Amino acid sequence: MTRDKDEQAKVWNLAEKIGFCMLATQVGCSIRSRPMSAHPQASENAFNFLTDVASHKDDEIETNRSVCLALAESKGQKYVSISGAVEVLNDRSKIRDLWATPAKAWWDSADDPSIRVLKVTPDFAEYWDSPGTIVSYIKMAAAAVSHVRTDMGDNAKVTMGTIQGGSDYEQFRKYY
Repeated sequence: MTRDKDEQAKVWNLAEKIGFCMLATQVGCSIRSRPMSAHPQASENAFNFLTDVASHKDDEIETNRSVCLALAESKGQKYVSISGAVEVLNDRSKIRDLWATPAKAWWDSADDPSIRVLKVTPDFAEYWDSPGTIVSYIKMAAAAVSHVRTDMGDNAKVTMGTIQGGSDYEQFRKYY
């Protein structure tokens, strides 16, 4: 497996373990985030979410399909940021596939006609994977006393999906 594939696998594994994220969309000149239960599916290169058609996310997405997913497991010091494009789907089969007990807090059944799938196709990601809170604090304290930088864990910027070149890839490499 190449380094890129290893880093992509790390993003998918961390996202799977964390499970919840903040989904950020753009509303005019502002950014709006809300907590969502993520369904990462590496085999489809997608993060799927169940949402309600009345939630207005689809209106925001219609205006700007670029989103950011921010996943955090603060006790373990594991963080992932994923940028990509989102689309709203009325795929009844996919809704049934994603249906799980937490969804019952919002809908009676997977057959509710107001349920939609948000499908995020990732372009770029960055992750931070530290050894955990206690170990991190010990390392930070040791670094502060010794004035020597310490290894605080893994961090990588990762190209996801199929971007191999072109302006999007060059923009990613320029800023990341």
